[in-house]
This record gives sequence, C-alpha cells and structure tokens, in this order.
Amino acid sequence: MGSFYEKLREYAALLVRVGSAVQPGQSVALTAPVAAAELARLCAEECYAVGASDVILNWRDDQISRLRYLHADDALFDTVYDWQVSLYNMFANKKFAMLYITGSDPENLKGVDPKRLQRTEIASGERLKKFYTAQMASDIQWCIGAFAIPSWARKVFPDLAEDEAVSKLWDAIFTCCRISGDGTAVARWQAHADEQKVRLRKLNELQFDHLIYQNSLGTDLRVALPAHHIWGGATELAGTGVEFIPNMPTEEIFTAPRRDGVDGVVYSAMPLILNGNVVDRFRLRFEKGVVVEAHAEVGEEYLISSLDTDEGARRLGEVALVPYSSPIRESGVLFYNTLFDENASCHFAYGRAYPLCVEGAAALSEEEQMELGLNQSHTHVDFMVGTPDLSIVGVQADGTRVDIFRNGSWAL
Repeated sequence: MGSFYEKLREYAALLVRVGSAVQPGQSVALTAPVAAAELARLCAEECYAVGASDVILNWRDDQISRLRYLHADDALFDTVYDWQVSLYNMFANKKFAMLYITGSDPENLKGVDPKRLQRTEIASGERLKKFYTAQMASDIQWCIGAFAIPSWARKVFPDLAEDEAVSKLWDAIFTCCRISGDGTAVARWQAHADEQKVRLRKLNELQFDHLIYQNSLGTDLRVALPAHHIWGGATELAGTGVEFIPNMPTEEIFTAPRRDGVDGVVYSAMPLILNGNVVDRFRLRFEKGVVVEAHAEVGEEYLISSLDTDEGARRLGEVALVPYSSPIRESGVLFYNTLFDENASCHFAYGRAYPLCVEGAAALSEEEQMELGLNQSHTHVDFMVGTPDLSIVGVQADGTRVDIFRNGSWAL
C-alpha cells in the first residue's frame, strides 16, 4: 500500500486525467476550499503535466461563507455580480474543463435563514444560466472530487480524536475512489466503467414506460419515463468530444423521469445535506409529477424552502440506480456528503433534468425539452431512497414487467 502522499498524488491524477479529462491546450477552472490547498496544488501540477494552457483557482472557505450568510447586506442574496457572470460565461464559451474539490462542514450553515439560501440559488440559476446549461448538457467536461477537512471528519466520526477522524475519512475516500497509491487507479476505473456500460446497454434496449418503487419504509412510487429516454452512467461524452467522469466516485446509472409522470410516496433512506444543513427522515408525496406534501423530522424548514425555489423544484429531474452492495455502502461510512452518499443508495433528484437523458434533447430549447417531459429548475438536489429491501420493477409499454432491483441490488 502506498503512503498518504502517494495516494493523494494518485487521486489528483485521477481527478484531472480521468475525471475532468483535461486535454492539451485546454484551460481549467479549479474550485477548492482553502483547507484543500495541498490537493489543489497537486491537481494544478497534473493539469500542467497533461498540457493545460492555464489553471484558474477559485477558493472557498466555510467560515467566510457562514459569516456572509449571517451578516451581509440582505440585498446581496438576490445579486450575482457582473464579473461573475462574465467569468462563468467565459468558462462555457471557451470550453474550460471544470474541476471541483468539495470538503465542508455538513452543518456549516445551520441557523442561517433558509430564505437567504433559496434567494441565492434563484439568483445564481438565473444569472449563470448559460454556464449551468452547458454543464448540465455535458457541453464541457467537469468533475467533482473531495478533500477530508477536520470539521467534516468530526461529523462522520464523532467518537474519534480529530487527527484520527481525518485519517479514517481519507482512508474511506481513497477506498471508495479505488486509490491504493500504486498508480493503477486509472486502469481500475476503466474496468469499472466497462462493467457499467454493459448494464446501460440492457436498460436502453428495454425502454421502460415506467418504474415502480416499493420498500418497507413505505415507499410506493410510480415513475414514468419519457419516450426515447437514455440511461447514462460512469462516463459521459462532452461536446468537446472527450469522455469524462463527472463524479469521483460514481456507482450510479441514471436517467430522467417524465416531469408530469410521478405519483405516490417516497421515503428518504439516508440524511440529506442541503445548503449546509442536515435534513433527515423525510417523505415526499407526488401527484401528477408535483410534490404536494413534504415532511421531515429534522430540517423540514430547509427542505420546504428548497422545494419552493421555483415551480420545477417540486418535480423530479433524475432517477438513479445504485446497488445496496456498492463499495460506498460496504465501507460502512455515512459520509454526510452527497457526492459519496448518493453512490451508496438508489436516489432521485428534484429539480433540473439532464438533457442528455432524452435522445436529441440537448440541442433543443428549454421549452422543447419540457414538451419531451424533461424538468427545468434552478436547482438539482439528490436524495437517497435505496434500502436493503427496495424493489424496482420496470414496466414496458405492452405491460411486460421486468425486475430491475430485488432486495436492494441488481436483478437485471
């Protein structure tokens, strides 16, 4: 087994060369928390090693973010500065590769007015729409990785001393990302992607009319799928012609539901970290695609505020299949971080759909995408629903039923 530094360097290489798949002559926008400076430097070094023309750094800080939400002038939460719009439009126009390093206290914004969080999301969604549209359509390459900061580690391992908690969190991150420090992670990821593509072909051939979800928590949900839907996962093909992996790690296979075709009730299976707050033990009830009832035992006000971001926030935008036996689940760690926890459980996302999930939709206007059944919103929030007894049945247009998941794992 390699040393910590060898593993961190291998992780940086994986994020740059496989995740964002940075190309010679391409510029890179790298976003990271200030606490992750060590990994950010290694990623920048890897970017230049593969021939990147430039690396632009965008630093984040939990404490400054919290101070701003608590004390900044109220009008600022409806504001996105012109320079920010110009910067992100440049990223889209010039086909930057985007690399995001996450690492945050899961409850950093506890006590913040949920309306300020909601208004920020609305303002960003409106003013940075061109950039978000390009990213959601995979017009540009992008990838999200993680860095184990102390506040996050303490939440995940509250009974351990801080140094031990950070070390254990790094062990979990490396394991889930198939990092050993011996330089073979890229080959292991290619093998994983090839395995995912076999299931993708099966699902795309079956072209289900709708899916039925049921488990002992009380989930009983019917999810209609658009005509000519496409299942994706593991790798995506950017508009630049480059294959990349958006999430590191990733175990999901996903598509888009029909925005008006979701009926029934779904129960959360894991906590949701929503805008720096924990939302837990919640349920959503849908009628004709719309959330008409939402309750949470923890953080309900943040859930409701998020669902009220806009009309599309109360509709589903993503259906994702993840076996209960995934490496992230088998790690036994509740990460309190969506990047990891969504890959430990089947999940949905409410809000915006990925246009690549319907044949030909990426080239259409938002109005035309909606006519095909794809949801539009300023938000996209993943929440986990997979359990050891989850069953998912796919029903084809002629009524043929096919078991997709049985007892929480693949039956297909």
